[in-house]
Amino acid sequence: MRRIRVRLQYLIRRARKLRPGNLVEFARTVQQVSKAPLPVIIADMLWCSVRYDMAFRDYAVWDIRLLNARERKTWMTHPKSFRITKMYNTSEGRSKLEDKRRFAREYADLLGRETIDLRDVDDAALTAFLARHPRVLAKPNEGHGGGGIDLHEVGADVDVAAFRAEVTAKGQTVLDEFIIQHPEMSALYPDAVNTVRLITFLDGEGRVHLLAAVLRIGNGDVIDNFASGGMFTMLDDEGVALYPGVDKNSNVYREHPATGTPIVGFQVPQYDRVLDLVASLARRTPEAPYVGWDIAITANGPVVIEGNHNSSVFQPKPSASGVRTGLLPVYQAAVGF
Repeated sequence: MRRIRVRLQYLIRRARKLRPGNLVEFARTVQQVSKAPLPVIIADMLWCSVRYDMAFRDYAVWDIRLLNARERKTWMTHPKSFRITKMYNTSEGRSKLEDKRRFAREYADLLGRETIDLRDVDDAALTAFLARHPRVLAKPNEGHGGGGIDLHEVGADVDVAAFRAEVTAKGQTVLDEFIIQHPEMSALYPDAVNTVRLITFLDGEGRVHLLAAVLRIGNGDVIDNFASGGMFTMLDDEGVALYPGVDKNSNVYREHPATGTPIVGFQVPQYDRVLDLVASLARRTPEAPYVGWDIAITANGPVVIEGNHNSSVFQPKPSASGVRTGLLPVYQAAVGF
């Protein structure tokens, strides 16, 4: 009964937020891979939202228009992911992951960087922090999707009081030392920290199930998030990129447009250590069994950026990968829904 209630609540919220403009925008994106008329695509999108519990962006990004009914049934969707979050992740788990100040304290030994909260330091401590780290990321204490994050490069003559006023006016209270990523990761795209997202589920017996392994790559911004123009591709069991990169507008990249580095076949360095780190993180967070972990790789090893209690869904894009089935069976086997 609880699962039905969660699904009905989600559908009601989606219906209230439905904007025809978004529907048309996603339908036009679908026309990049389908010659079907716009009204046909929109009707199919609406049908799939009900039949397969599928968000409009899911339909567009994963080329659902190209798939038959049997193939469509295999796709994991954001509404399904939302239900897993609601069913399994407790409010304590969400707080532990979403509150960046608390996250920095709980996982201090795995951060691999210095981080401070402006609410906890005076101007003298802030001056010393900026002297040690002239390149910092300013973040809101709570946020997701990479929103509200700015990169600051400060000199020795920085006006600390003015800097504090500037970032706090934007709601940014957390400052992170900018991570120097592994040279091989930087070769992909040097202006953002390119990360690996591993989506895990911790079952009742303490086993960590890896649901999806994703390489996220920046493209034109200081963060690699999909919403900020970044791209993603899926990784195999050894940490090798399987397919071209794909961005939110369904553009496909075999090589990075800024660096020319091939994406297909790219080997994530130290991937075995990434897997070990994520398993450790998952077991330290039983309050939130379902998490998307963002991991950066430095020359000294992998470090955790954050844990997302409401992780996005990542799967191969059929028109870019040739794969016509999704990861729903993997989720079902681990979670049991």
